[in-house]
Amino acid sequence: MASFPLVPYANRIADGRFAFDGQDYQLPLNFGDHPHSIHGFGWQTKWTASETDVSSTRLTHVHEGDAGWPWTYRAEQHVALTPTQLSMSLSLTNIGDAPMPAGLGFHPYFLADAATTLRFDARGLWLSTPDMLPDQEAPADTLGDWSQPAIVRGDTLVDNAYIGWTGPAVVDRGDGLRLTVDATGADYLHVYRPPGSKDFCLEPVSHMPDAINRGGMTVLPAGAAAHLSMTIAIDKIDPTLSKSAAIA
Repeated sequence: MASFPLVPYANRIADGRFAFDGQDYQLPLNFGDHPHSIHGFGWQTKWTASETDVSSTRLTHVHEGDAGWPWTYRAEQHVALTPTQLSMSLSLTNIGDAPMPAGLGFHPYFLADAATTLRFDARGLWLSTPDMLPDQEAPADTLGDWSQPAIVRGDTLVDNAYIGWTGPAVVDRGDGLRLTVDATGADYLHVYRPPGSKDFCLEPVSHMPDAINRGGMTVLPAGAAAHLSMTIAIDKIDPTLSKSAAIA
């Protein structure tokens, strides 16, 4: 698997434009020809490592402010690995002197063979427009019922925010491994399943896509911090199955 942090916002901001506290802002469109700004700055910038040992590290990223995002902030990740669990925490601190909008998320990628299933509970989901912005709320099983173990791979795109995710999300792989994803501080689980792909993403996030334009973003006062944490536990539920080369 792999993962990157979403900070100071998660997912898309429509056309990279938003208004905050009476001022209009334009973010760079930061993902090729994609029409929106996506996933914040943390995934495309350098982080400084400290407090590193064989099983853990602390990473820091400081944003000094610019025309698109004038607020200064400090983001920190702590990553720890044991033989049975990956633990990650992410914080965002407003180090400026004015309130700032704030959002956090993790973007882990997983590999799936033909037998890999996914299960999680949610209250609903956001259906999307053709350019992948939230359009309308719908029942959680509209794009498939994930409340019972369901095959992950498929021929249609899933790129949607699930509302009221209560955790955990359980991935059972064809080689007998179970991955259990849980999070604190995430009200949404964004599921990304490209059609026909062997990889998929389960993204614990603090807000829906384009939340900054829809009244759904947290506002951090000067000196305040937001926090998000995620664990991925690993269990061997069927020791008779061998490791699959398709998802090694």
